[in-house]
Amino acid sequence: MSSFSHNLPEVFDRIDQKREVFLELSDRVWATPETCYMEVQSAAAHREMLEAQGFRITDTVAGIPTAMIGEAGEGGPVIAFLGEYDALAGLSQKAGVTHYEPLVAGANGHGCGHNLLGSASLLAATALKDWLEATGTPGRVRYYGCPAEEGGAAKAFMVRAGAFEDVDIAICWHPSNFAGVQRETSLANCRVDFTFTGRASHAAASPELGRSALDAVELMNVGVNYLREHMQQDCRIHYALLDAGGISPNVVQAHAKVRYVIRAPELAGLFSLIERVKKVAEGAALMTETSVESTILAGVSNLIVNTPLMETMQDIWESLGVPEFDEQDFAFAQSIQSTLSDEDIAASWAQERLEQRDIVLPDFILPRHNEVRQMGGSTDVADVSWVVPTVQAYGPTLAIGTQLHTWQVVAQGKSPLAHKGMVAAAKVMAATGLAAIENPQLREAAWADLKRRLKGQSYRSPIPEGAEPPVAAMAVR
Repeated sequence: MSSFSHNLPEVFDRIDQKREVFLELSDRVWATPETCYMEVQSAAAHREMLEAQGFRITDTVAGIPTAMIGEAGEGGPVIAFLGEYDALAGLSQKAGVTHYEPLVAGANGHGCGHNLLGSASLLAATALKDWLEATGTPGRVRYYGCPAEEGGAAKAFMVRAGAFEDVDIAICWHPSNFAGVQRETSLANCRVDFTFTGRASHAAASPELGRSALDAVELMNVGVNYLREHMQQDCRIHYALLDAGGISPNVVQAHAKVRYVIRAPELAGLFSLIERVKKVAEGAALMTETSVESTILAGVSNLIVNTPLMETMQDIWESLGVPEFDEQDFAFAQSIQSTLSDEDIAASWAQERLEQRDIVLPDFILPRHNEVRQMGGSTDVADVSWVVPTVQAYGPTLAIGTQLHTWQVVAQGKSPLAHKGMVAAAKVMAATGLAAIENPQLREAAWADLKRRLKGQSYRSPIPEGAEPPVAAMAVR
C-alpha cells in the first residue's frame, strides 16, 4: 500500500473494528425484504445505524419517506456514498440452502444483494467519517439512503430535487461474481403505465355493445412486438399486465392496465422510443374504440463513467486483492454453482469478456480496459453520474455463474463469503473516498472527465415535470 495514502491502514482498521455491526445490519435488511418504495423497516434500520454512528440526518429526501441523508464532518470536499436496500418481488428464499426453498411462498427476497449494498456503503462512510473526526481533516462524508433502485428511480427524483448539488465525488458498488471496477455504461429507461378504458357488456348476449380494454392491451403488445424490428439494436422493451379487467370471461372487460419498461442506450433515443410506444398504444385504442392514458412512473438516465476515478479504484483493488475465502466458502460456492446451468456460468465470464476458468470464486481482480462497454441493465446511479463524477465497484459476494434476480442470490445473501465480499467492497470505497479528499487534483481530473464525456449536454431528467415519486403506484403488482 506504499503508493497510497499513509492513512489507509487506519481507515481499514476502522472498517475491521465495526464490520460485525454492519454485517448484522445487512442480515437484518435481508430478513425484511421490502420492494421499491415499501422499504419502511429497512430504511428504519439504516436510519438507526446513522444515528448510532453520529451522523446528522435529513429525512424524507425528495419527498420520499424511505430516503435519507446522513452527513458528518465540516468544510472541505463532499464525498457521497450511495446505499440501497430494496428487494425484489417473488424471490423469497432460505439463507444458506442450496436448493430452491422459499421462506414464504410468493414473498419478496434480496435477489440483487441490496441488503449488502447499503450496509457496505454505510460502513465505508462511517470509517471515513471516523477518520476525519480523529484527524481533524476538513471534509464531509454523506451517506445517501436510496430506496427503490429496482424500477422506482429514487435517485433520479433525488437528483431532480437537488440533493447532489454540492457533492464533489459519488461512490457506490454492487454485489457480483467478481471483484473489480464497473467500467460499463447502462441503458436509460422509463417505466410507463398504459391504462385502457372501454365499455362493459354481456359477452354472449350483447357483445356488440362492449368495447374491450383487454383487447386493446393485447393489440398494443402485438404492435410493440412488431416495433422491435424497427428500433435500435441495443434498445429493450418489456411489459407486465397489471390489470386484465377481471376474472369473468363472459364480461367484456371495460378496464385494463399494462406496465412497460422502455430502455435505450442514451436519453435522446429513450425519449424518441417512448413516443413511438405511445403511438402504438393510441393505435390499439383506436382499433378497439377505447381510450388510453399513459403515466410515466419513473425513469433513469444512461450511466456516465469516469476514467480518473475508475483508475484510482482499480489501483486500490489491485493493491488490496480479493478476500481470503476459506474451505467453507469454496464448498458453499461449489454447492451453489452445482444448481446453475453451464450457460449461466459461461454467461458470467462472457459478460466480462474473460476466458472461462474452472473456479467457483474469483482469485483475481477484473483487468482494466479502455473500452467503454454497454451493459444490458439500468440503474438510477446513472442520474447521479450526470451531475457528479461517479465510480462503482464490483464486490465478490456470489459464486461465479450466479445470475442476479434469482433465488441463488438470496440464498448467498447472509453467507460468510458474501460478508467477506461486502467488507472488501467497503474498504475499496472508503479508500477511494480518502483519495478524493486528500487529492484535489483527482477531484479536478474527475470533473474534467465528466464535462468531456457530456460534450456540452446538460442533465435532463427522464421523469416529467410535476411527476412525484410513485410510492402508492409501485405497490401495485
